Amino acid sequence: MAATEGTPIELYYWPTPNGWKVSILLEEVGVPYAVRYVNIGKGEQFEPSFLAIAPNNRMPAIVDPDGPGGESISVFESGAILQYLGRKFGQFYPQEERARVAVEEWLFWQVGGLGPMAGQAHHFRQYAPEPIQYGIDRYTNEVHRLYGVMDRRLAKTEFLGGDYSIADMAAIGWVVPHKNQGQDLEEFPNLKRWFEALKARPAVERGLALGAERRANLADDKDAQKVLFGQRAR
Repeated sequence: MAATEGTPIELYYWPTPNGWKVSILLEEVGVPYAVRYVNIGKGEQFEPSFLAIAPNNRMPAIVDPDGPGGESISVFESGAILQYLGRKFGQFYPQEERARVAVEEWLFWQVGGLGPMAGQAHHFRQYAPEPIQYGIDRYTNEVHRLYGVMDRRLAKTEFLGGDYSIADMAAIGWVVPHKNQGQDLEEFPNLKRWFEALKARPAVERGLALGAERRANLADDKDAQKVLFGQRAR
């Protein structure tokens, strides 16, 4: 089932690894969607209108005007969005239980492990106001371990969940900035093969390119760092 013309899914988005997950899936499915940019460097994620659909003040989020029962629904958290859209369109999220479990294992592995650890590696390697070697080593080494987990899995299967799925879409964005995480893909030949194969998919290319012109160099934007790494009382 596809969204109808005139009722596109609204994607609340900024070009980051978490935002890319959903833009890639929407491009792969080929349905209409409207991009609502949420400039996280300017604090737009704290606006009340956005918090109404994403109470954790994090993007991405979606609003589907044609939700269950024909009623609008909003969904926040990238993993939940991927599952919702995978069920809605019946693509990239298998119905057979064993196949679905395999996809969910790797989806939640990314959400609970690869994303947070890579994010911390980025922070301590690029954005911390002063070098903290323990933090740099801790998270760089953990991302290295996680890349190894992927590499061993991909020695056995073409894609993380078996067939190409939302699990792969969730993970690729966190491998794109591998150099900033202190990682060398030459150490992980199966991961490198997978990464290059995914990047060659036209829908992945479009999903990664969405809003690229808006993406600034966060390492040089101290005001944005204050917004992203500070704590706003609510």
